[in-house]
Amino acid sequence: MKILLTNDDGYDAENIKSLCKELSKNHEVWIVAPKHNCSGMSAAISYLNEIEVIKLDDKIYAVDGTPADCSYLGLLSIVDFEFDIVISGINHGANIGNDVLYSGTVGAAIGGRNLKYPPIAISVASYNAKDINFISKKSVELIEKLISSNAFVGKVININFPDINQNEFKGVLATGLSKRDVPAKPIRVDDSSSNIYRYKYNISGEPLEDKYLTDAEAVKNGYVSLTVLDYSLNSGNFIDEITQVLNE
Repeated sequence: MKILLTNDDGYDAENIKSLCKELSKNHEVWIVAPKHNCSGMSAAISYLNEIEVIKLDDKIYAVDGTPADCSYLGLLSIVDFEFDIVISGINHGANIGNDVLYSGTVGAAIGGRNLKYPPIAISVASYNAKDINFISKKSVELIEKLISSNAFVGKVININFPDINQNEFKGVLATGLSKRDVPAKPIRVDDSSSNIYRYKYNISGEPLEDKYLTDAEAVKNGYVSLTVLDYSLNSGNFIDEITQVLNE
């Protein structure tokens, strides 16, 4: 299987290199990933800019652009064949709940929805995982299981690991996206005497309870969460309802 491997932490991040090593045992893997850390870029593209791509090795490319740029260039320009799947990660830090709207990891995966297999975004709830080798091996197991099922074509699979080692592994749970409370107020960091204001984002809002098992709850309790994301954006479902509103 030909795999386009990308992320939002950069081509040289420890986690993507670990996952690449494991995937390469049974598959052909190309890394097309950002030159620099692009966390929080969602599915933004460098529409108005030229994008520099540096070939570092036969199967490693650093892109001076967004995570989504990496997917699109990898799929449409850099190679002359078709990939079977896009895999994004393993991200340094979880991507749960509403975070998927801002996640560069998930944003990079979205570009692969029309391939043979659904794209997979993988994250671990730590910026310095205690056992990234185990998490990479378990990720490959899940990837191969999902591929063999031939399910969820056209969707995006979002996988989140707690920060665990092999002895702490409890299992994988099917989850829905959690919803978050209002985030903390951004932090002002500039000199108050200046007319130019500078802010830093603060922590995200706390996950809220829901009627179904959420990704946040699963990860908090030490389980791997697996969530299917639907980006069909099928506004046609609302045509009759909109027509009724317009005709009232």
